[in-house]
Amino acid sequence: MSAEPHIMPSEPHPFTAPDADLILRSSAPAPVEFRLHKCLLAAASPFFAHMFELPQPRDERADAACIPVVDVSEDARTLEDLLRCVYPVARPALATFEELTAALEAAAKYDMPAATAHLRHELLAPRFVDADPLRAYAIACRFELEDEARAASRATLRVRVLDAPLSDDLRHVSAWAYHRLLALHAQRGAAAQALLVLPDSVRCVMCNGTHYGAFYPPRWWKDYEARARKELAARPTSDVVFGMGFLAESARAGCERCAGSILDAHWFFEKLRKSIDELPDTV
Repeated sequence: MSAEPHIMPSEPHPFTAPDADLILRSSAPAPVEFRLHKCLLAAASPFFAHMFELPQPRDERADAACIPVVDVSEDARTLEDLLRCVYPVARPALATFEELTAALEAAAKYDMPAATAHLRHELLAPRFVDADPLRAYAIACRFELEDEARAASRATLRVRVLDAPLSDDLRHVSAWAYHRLLALHAQRGAAAQALLVLPDSVRCVMCNGTHYGAFYPPRWWKDYEARARKELAARPTSDVVFGMGFLAESARAGCERCAGSILDAHWFFEKLRKSIDELPDTV
């Protein structure tokens, strides 16, 4: 998947201060000038604070007052997003993973902890982590955001990791980080399946009972157990296997009284769900 281009900032961008003492100019092919204040940049970034201690070249073609101009490699969209994270203006409206990743990369490059903190929070917004949890995990690992990686790994339990779409962000994930995620899914899946044990007290008045002293579970249980094991092996979360639709399929696979048996076993399902939810759920 190729990254979307980021050329122009939103119109108009707010960085047009008449009393600016610095201009940051975005990269070609459509450079955009941002009129800024050194004191704010220095406070937000040790990188810029150190830069301003050095003599700066002047570009008289760019500004009649000979304000120092610094050309940066970021495009206008990314530069605006970054500046919005640290300036007292509206925060950036990050809509895509490409915009978020570009801003995180710039925040790391210019050593802007406040910007990074805001972007870390954005990464866990539903429009990112719920839309593509594996990609969110990959981005968190790339930028060594351990807390966000753990949170994203929990969200990946709802998807089949090996069937998730590929993205360029996965190129930056180490084998160690990816193996940790696969191990989480495998270990939690196995532990969840091991909890699928029906107690003798769950019965159906029509289709189960004792035969020569042996306990036979209701007919719905065989169907439920087989499908639940398959589901938990692929997505080791309780979101699906306790849904009404999932239970209804097992009721139809049993006898005409199995639906009532499933309803009577609500206490068992509540206990089972609680046990699965308590399993380790992050890398």
